[in-house]
Parts: sequence; structure tokens; C-alpha cells
Amino acid sequence: MIKRSWMRFPHFLSNNLKSQIQNLKWVGVFVIVVVLMACGARTQAQQAGKIPRIGYLGGATPVALSARLDAFRQGLHELGYVEGENIVIEYRYAEGKLDLLPSLAAELVRLKVDVIIAGGPQATRAAKEATIMIPIVMTFDNDPVGNGFVASLGRPGGNVTGLSTLYPEISGKQLGLLKEIVQRLSRLAVLGNSTHPGNAQALKETKLATEALTVQLQYLDVRDAKDIETAFRAASTGRADGVLVLENAALTSHRKQLVDLAVKNRLPAIYPQTEYMESGGLIYYGANTTDLFRRSATYVDKILKGAKPADLPVEQPKKFELFVNLNAAKQIGLTIPPNVLARADRVIK
Repeated sequence: MIKRSWMRFPHFLSNNLKSQIQNLKWVGVFVIVVVLMACGARTQAQQAGKIPRIGYLGGATPVALSARLDAFRQGLHELGYVEGENIVIEYRYAEGKLDLLPSLAAELVRLKVDVIIAGGPQATRAAKEATIMIPIVMTFDNDPVGNGFVASLGRPGGNVTGLSTLYPEISGKQLGLLKEIVQRLSRLAVLGNSTHPGNAQALKETKLATEALTVQLQYLDVRDAKDIETAFRAASTGRADGVLVLENAALTSHRKQLVDLAVKNRLPAIYPQTEYMESGGLIYYGANTTDLFRRSATYVDKILKGAKPADLPVEQPKKFELFVNLNAAKQIGLTIPPNVLARADRVIK
């Protein structure tokens, strides 16, 4: 019996070992699963605790853009984001030196921000050339399709989306409004920037309008602040009756100089941004750029929640506004017709 038991022992031992090994295998699998779950939970916790980083790229100075940036931050706040608490904004300003935009865009790419906010067409161009991966939100653009930023307004198709001002389409309406105010208008000086995205299309629309109204057009290329005085001297020599200023990021930081020269030369001028009115400008007609900055926050929110720019349609202005400055009119001896004042959204007295 003892011998037989001894003979059976190896067989018993073998089965026991097999059982223990099998149990160890299941224990190992369990441990691996637990470790993977713990790692996954830790990764999710890290992601949940990650503070999104936004890169802002602008062509003008912070002071020149203060109202727009305040509106953008207000838009973020309305969506639950507070700068410095649950969101970080990296600001980069070219301060009127637009040739710096590409290097500033490259800085934001190196910082690996989650989304780039482009404060104008030239900033959008610089950002788009710097990255095809990081989402880019246009705060405003005069012609996003014509500028090659998106495939279409409804289906952008790339890493760029945002808001459009439809500026080329309204330049003709701006001229019509100026003609209504200055009935003797026969010669128009147009201040543009040939390097500015959308400038060519806006100029084309303006030319069509001048032909329809039998107004002679004088185009003056203003690429830098140093060109402003030269342009006004040329307008004066050309006996211009009025000035139409096209969208130009290079002039935003120097708008006070431009407005003062228009007053000095007693030239009625219509401007592309509401900020010119704050500097004493005569007339503004167009989309409310400050409101577009506020609305751009909704794109940031959607992208941070997983939406792709390619699938987010470009929004158009919800309304156009007319501002009239009676103080500026008085300075150049101009009387604003009552029917124009009646249509104005804001009259500055």
C-alpha cells in the first residue's frame, strides 16, 4: 500500500502543480487587467485635469485690439471658461509689423496649443502656413473661400473655420452710402493693401460700384504706417472728394493718424472697422467685428469638445451696422442727410 501510494504521489503532485499553475495564470491575467484599468483611469484623470491652451495671433497691438479681446474672453466666460483657471491663452502680437506673423505663428505651433485664434486674414494665412494639424479659428475674414483658407463656407474641409465678414460684397454698399452723404462725390481715393488677403476682391467690387455711380477711382497702396501720409498727399493731388478705407491690418494700430489726416484734408471717409469710430472716424458700415470675436469663442468650445474644423461651417455676419460721427462731420463742414441718420445704429454726438 505504501509503495502504491508512493507511486501515485508524483501523479498527484503533477495534477496539483498543474492546478496551481493554472490558478497563477488567472491571477496574472487579473493583475494585468487591474494594472491596465489603473493606468487607463490615471490617463483619463490626467486628461480631465489638463488645462486647454489657446494661442492668439494678431497683427495689431494689444491696445488696438483691447475691445475685441475683451469680447472674446467674454464669449469664453459665457461658455464656462475663465482665463487662468480652466483655460490658458498664449498671446502673440505683430504690433503692425506683419512680416513677424509667420514666426509668431511658428512659436504657437511649437507650444503645441490646442487651437489657434487668428485675429484677421493675415494672421489666418500665417497660421495656416505654419500648421495643418492644429485647429485654426478665424475671428473674421473678408473672403475665406477666395483667400484659400476653406474649401467652402458650408464644408471648410481642412483645419480652418470661423467667421466671415463678407467684406468684398459690402464694399460697393459702402461706396453707395458715401455717395449718398457726399452727393458731389466724383473722385474716390481707395486706401488698400495689395498684400492683404481679400484686398483684390474688395477692390474689384469697389471698381464695379464706382463704374455704376460714375465715380473715378484712385487706388493707393498702403502697406505700412509710413505710407499713410504719402497716400493722403496723393489723394489731395488727385482732388479726391472722399476716401474709402479697405480692410488693412497694418493700419489698425495707426488708425488715429489716418483719421486725423482725413480731417486735416477735409476728406469724408468711410472705414472698415468700428475701432476707427472710437478714434474720431466719420462713418462705419459693416459687420460688428467685436461681436464676431465674441462669437468665435463658440468655435473654441466645440473644438475643445472634439469637433473638427472641417465639419464646422463658417458663419456669416448676423447683422450689419451703420455708425455716424456728427463731431467728425462738423470738423470737415459736412451735413449728414436726415435719412442716413435715421438708419444709423449709432450716432456719435
